[in-house]
Amino acid sequence: MMRAFQILAAILILGLVALVALGYSLNDPRPEGQAGPEADALARSMEAAVLKDAWDRTGAVRWSFFEQHHYVWDRERDLVELQWGDSRALFRTADQTGRVWSGGTEQTGADAEEALRAAYAYWINDSFWLNPVVKFFDPGVERSLVKLEDGRDALLISYTSGGVTPGDAYLWIPGPDGMPASWRMWVQIIPIGGIETTWDGWTELSTGAKVSTQHEGWGRMMTFISNVEGAENLDALGVEPGLFDPLIQD
Repeated sequence: MMRAFQILAAILILGLVALVALGYSLNDPRPEGQAGPEADALARSMEAAVLKDAWDRTGAVRWSFFEQHHYVWDRERDLVELQWGDSRALFRTADQTGRVWSGGTEQTGADAEEALRAAYAYWINDSFWLNPVVKFFDPGVERSLVKLEDGRDALLISYTSGGVTPGDAYLWIPGPDGMPASWRMWVQIIPIGGIETTWDGWTELSTGAKVSTQHEGWGRMMTFISNVEGAENLDALGVEPGLFDPLIQD
């Protein structure tokens, strides 16, 4: 029996060592880039490729993230409705205050605070994947130019503040048409640096803005964004009147 345990322990240790070795072999160090006009010019060109000016005219957006989190975003007033599971939250993105219901019953006190924190964390992640290209010049964002091994230019975006994971960085690689083709990630939630995913499934909103809905990585294509619609305002989006009245009356 002792011999069997020793063999099992050895197998587990070897497996762990193999996993660690694989991780080190896949891990790429974060590149050093050069900040300045060339980096800013590349950032501006990628913004233009996804029609940031059209995004700026998009006052309301509706979408689902992995078919689990369902959003209506009033960008004019920075108000959000999020539905997930049997919960529903209405909140202000500026200060994360709002109201939340579970199973149709409004939550109060500590339960409401916890649910709103969860809703805001979902929002930060899910809205980032919706259109991060238009955030290249947000406060706390650093831009630098990186030369790839094949001579192409890539844009390293580093977030020094904001969101829930400051310190994350992404190396954006444009395609021949100037559209974002892929990125490589150095983020806190992924222990291996330099993991690459594509930016695919581009769709055009009614305002003309372009957003990516699919990403290929880890050997498969995944749909992150679905049922996405955008318009100049909530009325044009067809949102029910008074959706955010509970917040305004709050």
